[in-house]
Amino acid sequence: MPHRFVHFPYNPSMPSSSRRLSSFLLYAALVAVSAGMALPFFWMVMTSLKPPDEVLAYPPSWWPSELAWGNYADAWRAAPFDAFLFNSVVTATGATLIQLVAAALMAYAFAWVPFPGKGVLLVLVVAALLVPEEMRLLPNFLTVRQLGWMNSYPGLIVPQAASAFATFVLFVQFRTLPRELMDAAAIDGATHWHRLRHVALPLSRPMLAAVAVLAFLGRWNDYLWPLVITNEDRMRTLPIGLAYLQQTQEGVAAWHLLMAGSVLAIMPVLVLFVLAQRQFVAGLTQGALKG
Repeated sequence: MPHRFVHFPYNPSMPSSSRRLSSFLLYAALVAVSAGMALPFFWMVMTSLKPPDEVLAYPPSWWPSELAWGNYADAWRAAPFDAFLFNSVVTATGATLIQLVAAALMAYAFAWVPFPGKGVLLVLVVAALLVPEEMRLLPNFLTVRQLGWMNSYPGLIVPQAASAFATFVLFVQFRTLPRELMDAAAIDGATHWHRLRHVALPLSRPMLAAVAVLAFLGRWNDYLWPLVITNEDRMRTLPIGLAYLQQTQEGVAAWHLLMAGSVLAIMPVLVLFVLAQRQFVAGLTQGALKG
């Protein structure tokens, strides 16, 4: 029995009132979702600006009676935030750069370089995605301790520099590149290194930016590994440093200082997202075929 397909062609004569209603409902839904996502951040910022006696007041208030900007200075002095911030920047930046370089080289080799056993190695990379980070904790710790990297930047960075996720994502991206373009570059005498540098990477800038942001965010928010590998304040990172602000005042947590420290901790990430957004747009309009 033949199937019947019912087609609903677009009707340009649709009443303008219906189009306005549809647009209004769409924008209303977007505003509601955006407000729901921004509400916790707004509450955190407002709490960081409240005097201590207003933080746990009932009923709670969305806006403080006076802006206590001194909370940020108190939070900065309550713990060595300058050392924590520096360690987080060094650790997240170093791990992200090494991760991008390693993932790009491996992904290009899997995508465009023929060599024996490539399929098996690719399966192992995909299988590594199934291994929880907690299962890698003990082997990494034993290795770092034997190398003498406790309380050091190599100990914080190197075990977190390799990423099966970044390798697989870039592999999929490189496989989408036109074979004709890669073959043309090879005919012109370009080596694999030049094809990677001048063709594959420029055409993959949006994906590289996305991988970089995710890698940086993961290392910036990492709490477990820095907690295990360091036992000195001089090598602690920001997520651990925020725990220093959970001091009590007569049995009550100093939430105003903790929220102020949290705002200070996420500001660099917000700046990175703004810069990454510009890279997304630039990557869509630039490529190896230009100039």
